[in-house]
Amino acid sequence: MTLRLDYSNMMISPGGIDQKAWGLAGKQFADAKRGFDSLRAGGTVGFVDLPGNKKLLDQVTQFAAQARGKYDDVVILGIGGSALGPIALRTALRPSGWNMLSDTSRDRYPRLQVLDNVDPETIAALLDRLQLARTLFVVTSKSGGTAETMSQFLIVYDRLVSAKLDAAKHMVFVTDPKQGALRPLADRLKVPALDIPPDVGGRFSVLTPVGTLPAALIGIDVQSLLTGAGELAKRCETDNLAANPAGVYAMLQWLADTQLKKSIAVFMPYSDPLRDFAAWFVQLWAESLGKKRTDGTSVGSTPLAALGATDQHAQVQLFMEGPADKTVTFVAVKERSTDVKIPAAFSDVKELGYLAGHSLGELIDIEQRATAGALARRGRPNMTIHIDRVDAKHVGEMMMLLEIATAYVGQLYGIDAFNQPGVELGKQFAYALLGRPGADAAKKEWDSLPKSDPRWTV
Repeated sequence: MTLRLDYSNMMISPGGIDQKAWGLAGKQFADAKRGFDSLRAGGTVGFVDLPGNKKLLDQVTQFAAQARGKYDDVVILGIGGSALGPIALRTALRPSGWNMLSDTSRDRYPRLQVLDNVDPETIAALLDRLQLARTLFVVTSKSGGTAETMSQFLIVYDRLVSAKLDAAKHMVFVTDPKQGALRPLADRLKVPALDIPPDVGGRFSVLTPVGTLPAALIGIDVQSLLTGAGELAKRCETDNLAANPAGVYAMLQWLADTQLKKSIAVFMPYSDPLRDFAAWFVQLWAESLGKKRTDGTSVGSTPLAALGATDQHAQVQLFMEGPADKTVTFVAVKERSTDVKIPAAFSDVKELGYLAGHSLGELIDIEQRATAGALARRGRPNMTIHIDRVDAKHVGEMMMLLEIATAYVGQLYGIDAFNQPGVELGKQFAYALLGRPGADAAKKEWDSLPKSDPRWTV
C-alpha cells in the first residue's frame, strides 16, 4: 500500500485550519504548483525527474558492482545534504547498528562512515583506525569549493600518498558533470567521478549519486528507492489539491504558519530507523524556506526533529502545554521487521500486569496514536504520515513527498527555495580569514566589524 497522509487533526476546532481558509486553498495551491511547474519546464529544477534518470542509476549500479568485495569501509567526505541523506538511508534501510555488525552479518558489504564536520578529533580518530588499503572515500561536493569537504579531501589524499596507495582506487568523486574543482581533479588523478545534475541542489540531491551511490555500496535496493519516489511524484502531477499529497502537506504547513502563527514544524517518526530521516528533513525545510522576500520580509517556519516514543519524555510536555506555535508531523509504521512480546510476569503489580500479552510494536504504535489524540484534544494541530513498513520504496516515497512539498511552500512564500544566500556571508568571511584569493572585499568588511568588548565579557 502506498504512503497515506491523515490530516484530520490539522482541521480541529479550535486550534486547527479554518474551514473557510481551506476552502480557498485549492486556488492558492494551483498558483503555487503553476510556479513550480514553470521552474521545472525552464530547466532550473530537476529533482522530480531523478527517478527516471537511467544514466545516473547506471553510473551507480556499475560502480557499486565493480567495488563489491574490495572495501571494508566506505567513508563519505561531505557536509549538509551530502551527508544527511546518506546517513538517513543507512539508518533506515540497513540493519540496526550497521557499522558494528560483523562482516558476515553485513553480508560482506562495507561499513558506511560519514565525516560531516571538520572537528580534528573525529577525523583523526577515524583515519587512525581505518585500514586504508580496504577503504573507499566518497568525496561529495557539487562545486568542489566547499572548504570543509576540500580540507577533508586534502588530508585523505595526503594519507593515501603517504601509504603509497593509488587515489584512483580508493576515491570516487560525486560532483557537477562539467563545473567546479573536482571534475578537472578527477581527470588529473584518474579518479572515477559520478554526476550531480546541474539542476539539482545539494539538499534535494539524495536521489542522485550523492545518496544512491553510498546506498548501493552498502547493499540498499536503490531501484526500489527510486521507484517509490517516482510513484509519489506521479501522484503529485495533479492540480487537484485533495489528490496531491505534497500539495496538501505544503498548504497545511503554510496556512498554519501564516494564519495560525504555528512557526515551528515538528517532525516526529515513531520508528528508530527513521531517527536520522528527521534530521534530513530539518535541513531540507530550514535551508530551503528560511529566506527574505524581495520586500525584506523574513519568512519560513522552523523545523524541529523529534523521535517517538523517546521524546514523549523530553519534548512533548512543551508541545502540549508550551506556546501554541507548533504543528507536529508523525510518521506511523504499520509493519516492523521484527517484534518483541512482553512477557507475563508480576501480574499482581498493577504497573506491570496490564502489559502482558502486548508487544513492543503494539506499544509504540499505541503511544503514537495516544500522543496525536492528546495533542488534538488540547487544540494542538498534528498530522500523520502512514507507511506500511520502513523499506526502500516507502522511504523513497517520503523523500519525494517532502521535497515536492518544500518546493510548493517556497512558491507560497514567494521565495526561491533552491538557493541559500544567508550562508554566503559567513563563507566569505571564512575565506578571507583563511587567505583565499579573491576574498579582499570580505576581509575589508570583516575588519570593519565591531571587536570584542571586555565590558560585555564575563
